[in-house]
Amino acid sequence: METIRYNGIKYNAGHSIDVKDTLVAEEMLTISLNHQPFTVTMRTPGNDKELALGLTFTEGVYALDEPLPEMQITSLNERSIPLTIQVLTHKQQLSFPIQQRSMLSVSSCGICGKTQIDSLADGKTPITHTDFILPQNIESMFHAMNERQATFQQSGGSHAAAAFTLDAKLLSVQEDIGRHNAVDKVIGELILTNQLTQARCLVVSGRVSFEIVSKCHAAGIPFLSAVSAPSSLAVDVSDKLGITLMAFCRDQSFTIYSHPSYIHLDHTTIKK
Repeated sequence: METIRYNGIKYNAGHSIDVKDTLVAEEMLTISLNHQPFTVTMRTPGNDKELALGLTFTEGVYALDEPLPEMQITSLNERSIPLTIQVLTHKQQLSFPIQQRSMLSVSSCGICGKTQIDSLADGKTPITHTDFILPQNIESMFHAMNERQATFQQSGGSHAAAAFTLDAKLLSVQEDIGRHNAVDKVIGELILTNQLTQARCLVVSGRVSFEIVSKCHAAGIPFLSAVSAPSSLAVDVSDKLGITLMAFCRDQSFTIYSHPSYIHLDHTTIKK
């Protein structure tokens, strides 16, 4: 993960001092698909092939039973940071028009890069499973992710995502300035290491939007946990797609918004 040092002036209670802060890098990456423009995403350089693989997978470009796409970094900037990645699938024709995404996806929100938003959950098969998760394992997962947020500890400006087994074994953790980018990097790494089917819980810093839920569903992960709040659409879609959504996961507490029966609560739930 790339960080850059910047000069600033810090003001505090009538006094000011010169400071040199570490900031998380944000740069443009163009992803082409079968030699055609697919999307431009603002991301933090690092694990760019995982990002491209995770993004094209969650967009339905290919399925796990198909050969992995070939990924080529085709251009670099003066600091040897990738500017363009070419993703080459083994399909003669894609199942959707290449123009499905507009050319810009900003770091804060992946859904805004789409040219059409309709029937968000329609036609998608809900996740079915028989797994259960222990509340204490949720706390362990966030602790494990937080310990590995080196870029955030340096800059305070990056998000993180991590994937775990049911018993809180860490499979992948990634950071990026964009929440959805961090998730794509995790999913891409899981595919490359043949661990996607082992991932049962996705943990994210920050809030949960529809885009995060959609990626979680595409990866077949039934549990999704976040540090901050979910959006109303994230809750509605999680409920439809069979995902147990937990948010405000802090200080040994969390709020369950969908499919709570898959969590082993150690006390009687009080209904207000």
